Amino acid sequence: MKGQVKLKTFANPVYDPVAGILKRLVWYVIGRIFINTYFPFPQSFKIFLLQKFGAKIDVGLVIKPKVNIKYPWLLSIGDNTWIGEQVWIDNLVPVAIGNNCCLSQGAMLLTGNHDYKKSSFDLITGKITLEEGVWVGAKAIVCPGVTMASHSIASVGSIISKNTEPYGIYAGNPASKIRMRNIA
Repeated sequence: MKGQVKLKTFANPVYDPVAGILKRLVWYVIGRIFINTYFPFPQSFKIFLLQKFGAKIDVGLVIKPKVNIKYPWLLSIGDNTWIGEQVWIDNLVPVAIGNNCCLSQGAMLLTGNHDYKKSSFDLITGKITLEEGVWVGAKAIVCPGVTMASHSIASVGSIISKNTEPYGIYAGNPASKIRMRNIA
């Protein structure tokens, strides 16, 4: 017999959703009103709020409307990074975004997944690191535990489930390297 999923036995050993419930609740409200909205609040105000909630943000961040950041206190962003419209940073664990990175519209950084091999469907997490000059294309997804190396690219709609090589351009699901990036 192959077994069956039994969600009532779900285990969550790497993430405790009860810890910091008040902080999460306040962020949920503030984030929905001022960050995950189409209302054009000034970028400086959005950055101020993210920093007040613990995000480490260097200079020059461009953050577009309707961005969803789960936990700003687990987020660090380098200089001159762009975060496009409808980007979702689902950071149950730390996400580090380097200098001069671009997350295009609809990109997703997902730090959590489920262990499909266990009947309890346990949560598994992994930190995401985007090194300097990385570009995550529109609607591309970066999976838990991935490091995108310096200046690598996730092309439109690709799913990055493994670490990338510096200057590699990746496409597909699962993404594979299609060529090298040459910057003039």
